[in-house]
Amino acid sequence: MAKHAMLLELKHKVGSCIDEAQERLHRLSKDIWSCPEIADEERKSHDRLVLFFSEENSWTVDSHFKLETAFRATWGPVGGNGNNVVNVGFLCEYDALPGIGHACGHNLIAEIGAAAAIGLKALPTVPPQVTVLGTPAEEDGGGKIDLIREGAFDGLDVVFMAHPSQEDAAWLPDMAVQSVIVRYRGKETHAAAYPWEGVNALDAAVLAYNNLSVLRQQLKPDWRIHGIIKHGGVKPNIIPAYTELEYYLRTPARKDIPTIKAKAEMCFKSAAMATGCEVELEFARNEYHNVLQNPTLLRLYEQNGKALGMEFTTDEEVLSNPSGSTDFGNVSFVVPGIHPYFYIGSDALNHTEEYTVAAGDDKAQYYTLRAAKALAMTAIDVLLCPDLLQAAKNELKEANLKEEQTRRSAGDEPCAEGGRR
Repeated sequence: MAKHAMLLELKHKVGSCIDEAQERLHRLSKDIWSCPEIADEERKSHDRLVLFFSEENSWTVDSHFKLETAFRATWGPVGGNGNNVVNVGFLCEYDALPGIGHACGHNLIAEIGAAAAIGLKALPTVPPQVTVLGTPAEEDGGGKIDLIREGAFDGLDVVFMAHPSQEDAAWLPDMAVQSVIVRYRGKETHAAAYPWEGVNALDAAVLAYNNLSVLRQQLKPDWRIHGIIKHGGVKPNIIPAYTELEYYLRTPARKDIPTIKAKAEMCFKSAAMATGCEVELEFARNEYHNVLQNPTLLRLYEQNGKALGMEFTTDEEVLSNPSGSTDFGNVSFVVPGIHPYFYIGSDALNHTEEYTVAAGDDKAQYYTLRAAKALAMTAIDVLLCPDLLQAAKNELKEANLKEEQTRRSAGDEPCAEGGRR
C-alpha cells in the first residue's frame, strides 16, 4: 500500500509540473504550427525546440544531432559503468505536410514529447536519465530510421511518443510501407503526323496503373497499393517521352513487404515491355515497418489514461482496420516503446485542412497535455517497478525472435540496412 501511495503521489507531482508549464508548452506548439515546414526542412521548428530545452534548467542540448534538423536534449545521471540508471526516451516530430501545414498535428507531438520530458524531470526519487530526440522527416523519408542507423537510439531503455487522432487508442494497426518512384522513358514525336515514330511513355504509365488495379483483386484484404501519375506528358500533340508515377506498397507486417514489392515490380516492368519503353524503379532508401505491440507498456498506458479520464475506443472497425504508416514502427523493433493515439477535441480527419485548424486550436491543449501526462505516468511505472521494464524488454526480444524464426522458415534474408528486400 505504501508503494502504491508513493506511486500515485509521484504521478500527481509530474502531472502538476506539466500543468505549471502549460503556457510555455502552448507557445512552443503554436510557434511550430505557425511555421509549417516539410520533411528535412524543419529548421525553424528545430531551432524553436532547441531554444525551449536550452532555456530549461539543467538540460544538455545537442542541436543538429546526427541529422541537420534533428536534436537531442538530455537530463539526469548517465547510465552505464554498472549503475542502474534507466534511460527514458521521448520523441518529438515536427514536420508538416506540403500545402496544408500541420494537418497531422506534429506540432502537438513535439509538445507532448517536451511536456512528458520536463514532467518526468520533476521526480524527486529514482531519477532517470531523460532523453528527448527530435526526429525529423516522418512524413517523407523516415528520419527515425536514419537516426537508428546512426546509433541515436543506442542506450535507450524505453521510448514513448503519442500521435493526434479522432479517438484515444493505446494502439492502432499502423502498416509497413515501401514507396517507389517509377519512371518510363519513350520517344517523342508528332502525335498526329507520324505517331508510329514515337514510343509512348504515357501508355506505359496507364498500363502500369491498370495492372496494379487488377492486381488488387489478388491481394490480401489488408494489403494496400495506391499511387499517382506525377508526370503524364507535355502537350496532347506530342507523344509523351517521359512519365513518372509514385506508389506506396503497404502490408500489416514488414515480413510481407518483399512479396507485395515483387508483385508490383512485375506490373511496372510488364508495362514497359508492352510499350517498348525503358523503366527505372527507385525504391525509397527507408522502408517503414509496422508498429510492434508491447503488451506491458500498452496496458500501463491505458490504465494511466483511464485514470486521467481518457475513454479508449472499443470500435472494432477502428481497432482492426489498417491505419497509416510511421517510422516509429522501426523504432518499436529496436527499443521497447509505444505510439498511442489521442483525441484532440475534433472529429476532423488527419491530412485535411480541417485537421490543420484543429491542431492549432486552443481546444487541443487540454487533450494534448493529458496524453503527455499519461506517457510520463507510464514511464514512472517502469521506473519504480524494474520487473515491468524487464517484461517490456522481454516482450520485444520474444517478438523479434519469433519474426526471425518466421523469416528463416521462409528463406528471406535481411538487407544490409535491417529491412527486407
